[in-house]
Amino acid sequence: MPIEQRVISGPKIGAKIGGNSSSAAPAPAPEPEPKKRRAPSRKLLIVGAVVVVLAAAAAAWFLFFQGDGAPPEEPAPEAGEVVQVEPISLNLADGHYLRLGIALQLTKDAEESPDPARALDLAIELFSGRSVAEISDPASRAALKDQLAHELVEAYEGEVMDVYLTNYVTQ
Repeated sequence: MPIEQRVISGPKIGAKIGGNSSSAAPAPAPEPEPKKRRAPSRKLLIVGAVVVVLAAAAAAWFLFFQGDGAPPEEPAPEAGEVVQVEPISLNLADGHYLRLGIALQLTKDAEESPDPARALDLAIELFSGRSVAEISDPASRAALKDQLAHELVEAYEGEVMDVYLTNYVTQ
């Protein structure tokens, strides 16, 4: 059986489709122009300036008018009753003794007289075993008294504000 071939004719390669026989090529579509960046509006500039001014004012307020950020100081406690503690004898270095009497200055907020046992224990620990020369020197005696006062304020949790040396005799 013989094979039959059919050829279908269509437009020629490179020819225009449609009935127009002009040989001019179509013009390409123009490229869209890139969008230009708009300058910020005046409203946006004004709002930004107001925000910057407010932030600067807040910073100045906290830095200059609110202090350095430290909490306000507590007022000094008011003096209340003075509690006498019976004098004790302490052993010093080289066989010497110290007769020590103290009085506790309480704050006005102290509810009742504190137990003097803690005060005596702290005084014994601080003064015992020192030399007579060290205890007799006025500068070191004042430093020891200040240290004892500091320890008593901490031990009595603010009920005691100072200590007085009422009896101070060395032998």
